[in-house]
Amino acid sequence: MTTVLDRAVPPAARLARDRRRWAWGLTAVVLTAAALAGAGLFSGSVLNPGGSAQFGRFATAALRPELDPGFLSVVAGSALVTVAYAVLGGGLALVLGAVGAALVSRRTWGRRRSGWLAARGLLAVPRGLHEAVWGLLLVNVLGLDPWVGVLAIAVPYGAVTATVFADLLDEVPGGGYEALRAAGAGRGTAALYGLLPSAAGGLLSYSFYRLECAVRSAVVLGLIGAGGLGYQLALSFTSLRWEQVWTTVYALGLLCLLADVGGRAVRRRVAAPPSPGPGRDPVLTTAVGIVVALVAWSLWFLALSPAALVSARAREQLSYVASAAWPPSTQRSLLADVAATAVDTLAMSVVAVVVATAGALLLAGLAARSPGAGPVRRAGGALVRLVLLLLRAVPPPVWALVLLFVLLPGVLPGALALGVYTLGVLGRLVGEAVEEADRRPREALRAAGASAAGAWLYGAVPALTGPVLALALHRWEVAIRDTVLVGLLGAGGIGVLLSARISAFDWPAVATVLGAIVVLSFAVDVVAERARAALR
Repeated sequence: MTTVLDRAVPPAARLARDRRRWAWGLTAVVLTAAALAGAGLFSGSVLNPGGSAQFGRFATAALRPELDPGFLSVVAGSALVTVAYAVLGGGLALVLGAVGAALVSRRTWGRRRSGWLAARGLLAVPRGLHEAVWGLLLVNVLGLDPWVGVLAIAVPYGAVTATVFADLLDEVPGGGYEALRAAGAGRGTAALYGLLPSAAGGLLSYSFYRLECAVRSAVVLGLIGAGGLGYQLALSFTSLRWEQVWTTVYALGLLCLLADVGGRAVRRRVAAPPSPGPGRDPVLTTAVGIVVALVAWSLWFLALSPAALVSARAREQLSYVASAAWPPSTQRSLLADVAATAVDTLAMSVVAVVVATAGALLLAGLAARSPGAGPVRRAGGALVRLVLLLLRAVPPPVWALVLLFVLLPGVLPGALALGVYTLGVLGRLVGEAVEEADRRPREALRAAGASAAGAWLYGAVPALTGPVLALALHRWEVAIRDTVLVGLLGAGGIGVLLSARISAFDWPAVATVLGAIVVLSFAVDVVAERARAALR
């Protein structure tokens, strides 16, 4: 169908755009086929028949979780640790992001494009490394201090938040900013009074989304020994106590549900038209008050001491690690291992995103809330959303260990584990995109006698293709970092190599592997951005 916007574009430009889209589509098909082949799907048997019994015991334990009061008390205490890490890590990330946004905004740099590119490039390093990697590095500097969990979330999230905040500030009208600059105000003051009020809604909405993500990151850090529900989950899984595993999973799901509901309420309130009456919005005021109270409680609960960051031991360890890691190793054997594991990492991320995108498209219609739906449809939708919540509540390494019951070791279990986890996230995002899409084409087809499936296929899917592919490309950028997490716990990819080098305290090799991870993440970011531009 030709839209008004399409008719406004010259035929030559439309042809060039269509050719770019076909080129990107063909590239995606070739890359997916190569990734599936690299994961071993076409090279022989991938099933492990001997693990089916253990998988059955794991699955049936979901119906009888451990409800012993003593264990429930342990889980409750672990949940408090997870919440404290998430609140402080996410809160500090927002502070770092707000400060960093002023440094990487296009308006701050004006026409000095080289300075802007250099500032954005600096953020590629902290956001290119997964929070679990930061946790392992910080443990070697700070030891088992609570600051490890907080900073491991704050550093990469702060870099991501700075980029997003800067983009939001660049999108708002700049008339007020330019007027203040012309009146002699500094760049910071002009941004504070000329840009911030217009971007406040988007900034607040994204801030609460980041706090939701911080809960899942705090769980991940528990898997590498930082405490909390992730640590308890790892202990129960290692001892094959499946009932305890499921109790912990349900606790994770409850935390994620609370974060999702709270964040969703705030984002809806921000998106709603402003109230004509005077005064503050009670929902937003209450939400901000709760966050402030949680920050104060978390500081008390974790007993953080700023002195730990500048102690003599921390300075000595930082100096030792930095000097030992420079210069990075250039051994041929290491570079060959880096190249091989980087290819595996790329294959894992592609398979994960393809699996997640296909699953999200299949479940999107049910995951979306449908106004006026009957009780059966509402119950089915609630069940699908609950399943998606549990999929994203459980960290990818745990899904990899579960899949190793029925799959042979290799890249495929790690890729499918990431796919399951990413499906939980992408399914929710695509469901929300369906809720926000125009329903009139579907309703017109239904009124004309089309079936529900036909109305969905012809009335909804074409309009959702662009947004869904854009979301999938964004999740690919995230998945390339999550593959490192899966690898750190032995499920394949470059994370395996990084874990081995850190365990051997081979710091020059660690520096080389970290550099490769940053370059790989940056390359995927660039490719994904180019692909999104071709879809516009």
